[in-house]
Amino acid sequence: MWIYQADRKLSDAETQQLQQQLNSFTQSWTAHSNALKAGAEIRYNRFIVLMVDESQAGASGCSIDKSVNFMKQVEQHYDINLFDRFNLAYRDGSEVLSAPRNQFEELIKQGTITTDTIVFNNLVQNLAELNSKWEVPFKNSWHPQLFRDLITV
Repeated sequence: MWIYQADRKLSDAETQQLQQQLNSFTQSWTAHSNALKAGAEIRYNRFIVLMVDESQAGASGCSIDKSVNFMKQVEQHYDINLFDRFNLAYRDGSEVLSAPRNQFEELIKQGTITTDTIVFNNLVQNLAELNSKWEVPFKNSWHPQLFRDLITV
């Protein structure tokens, strides 16, 4: 499983168009000429989740390269950044927002982001983790390690 987070919210029209492109990509995605049982979904108009069922065939280096190249094309087409791992997403009420690391740090200092703020752990590795460990309170995520000087958990 790979989660790509856009640095901005995609419009509904962009999301619909991108979902069609993702469907085409995953239907033709192969590893060593073997079709991968793969799927993709877009969550909150911001997160692209690519999944491979490895019980049939696993993703290889070449197939992963294909997906990265595809995502780079997506970045260019939609004028978004999908590879900035320090663009951190969080919930503000029902809205999902993101901020670069330095701005996220300021939000912690201001008290906008607290230990109870829901953040997104894009490092989850399978569907079970996506369902249970992706949206978690700041205090239960990896985020405190990054901001240990600012916040006590």
